[in-house]
Amino acid sequence: MAILFQVLGTIVVCFLTMTMGVMFAWPSSTLTLFRSENTTLHRVMSETEATLVGSLSSIGALCGTPIAGFLLDRLGRKHTGIVFSLLSVVCWTMIASSKRVEMVLAALFVSGLAGSSFLVVPVFVGEFCQESIRGSMVSVSLLFYGVGMLLSYLMGGFLSYWHMVYASLSLSIASVCFLMILKESPTFLLSKGLEKAAAEAIAFYRSAKSNSKEVLQEITLIKRVLNADADAGATPDEEKLNPMAEKKKLSLWQYFKKSRSTRRAMFVTLVMMTTSIFQGLVVVQVYAQPLFAATVPEMSATLGTVIFAIVGVLAGIPAAYMIDAFGRKPLLIYASIGCGLCCIICGTQIHLQWGPNYLTPIFIYIFCAVYTFGAGSVPFVFYAEVFLPEIKSYVNMLVVEWAWLCNFLILVIFEPLASSIGLGPVFYLFAIICFFTALFCTKYMPETKGLAADEIQLLFTPKKYRQNVDTYK
Repeated sequence: MAILFQVLGTIVVCFLTMTMGVMFAWPSSTLTLFRSENTTLHRVMSETEATLVGSLSSIGALCGTPIAGFLLDRLGRKHTGIVFSLLSVVCWTMIASSKRVEMVLAALFVSGLAGSSFLVVPVFVGEFCQESIRGSMVSVSLLFYGVGMLLSYLMGGFLSYWHMVYASLSLSIASVCFLMILKESPTFLLSKGLEKAAAEAIAFYRSAKSNSKEVLQEITLIKRVLNADADAGATPDEEKLNPMAEKKKLSLWQYFKKSRSTRRAMFVTLVMMTTSIFQGLVVVQVYAQPLFAATVPEMSATLGTVIFAIVGVLAGIPAAYMIDAFGRKPLLIYASIGCGLCCIICGTQIHLQWGPNYLTPIFIYIFCAVYTFGAGSVPFVFYAEVFLPEIKSYVNMLVVEWAWLCNFLILVIFEPLASSIGLGPVFYLFAIICFFTALFCTKYMPETKGLAADEIQLLFTPKKYRQNVDTYK
């Protein structure tokens, strides 16, 4: 029952990423309509405006993520999730109430503000789930993002424009209602000194009594993590100089200056996130219909995108299990190598046409599945668990902000790059980045499966100062 309640809580929180997936895949279903003479808007979109349709959400996410990072430590994880879920309601209300191009573009920007769900969901889920299932549950947020994309493709293919808008609005409203049922994160409550409320929250997610041994042990564990020393990489000599030093409240900058392990963790996380995004699947997600129409003209673009989304969702189910069963590091390394091979095969097929056209979507589907096992899930679990609670909200905000910037850049440069060098060679570039990801992770990425945040910090310290993490369990 304890795990069941955590799974149900995760599903409720992940409605945030599902509604975001619906919105972010929406351009794939509507872009052709907006540029046609049969447009549902008051006029046909210009080429510049059509480009903004695919990238404005990323710009909105760039603006919304710092706000989410600030609110996470002010309002808490639950209420921040509700605020950004309400933004999704506002977005669809704007689209449903106007046919003007300008209003649709403004709504897409607002939807991007809600894109900070990729910050809120991993932090929230990672703090109420026990360590044995934490990785799997955090990765479920990516699975639900894929479910949202699948719903968007299906609605775009089988519903009218307005019916799709109203259905998406209903999903966003449901997300707000479901979030209100949950308890706040126990870690956030303890950080504010609310021990009784934290015990009740743990009891809620563990399906236990608030004074039970399990709850008291969890309280002790969270307190240990909250009180972990910022300088996990302090040398023995440094510790002897001031063994009774009192902990001071440090600013974010002071924390970075003091903590070598945090700086190293930040470096590894940012590189992983950058290379994962530039492996290229986000381009296929946003431009799915035009891409399938261009490469396989004899195939229904709607069918191609629906199968693509189904593959992503189905791959996400074993990926959520594998991330805790096999570990983060091997999964990302081998999946990145597999993605690189898929990109080379797909690129040569598009570039050289050595086989029939139907091979192109097959290789894209394989690429999607393999990507989901590695770069599509591991970095999002990794950044949610490697930083200590004192700075988690702010550092994760910086990571997600950087991810959205990379997301925006790859979407902006894709069409000009594909027009300049061809779609096939673009996949060669993706392959190079995939192989680089595997090499980087082999050398710099530690395995974090089943470890608490303070134990993980030790893995980022120099080996000569590192103690065996088993002594901390």
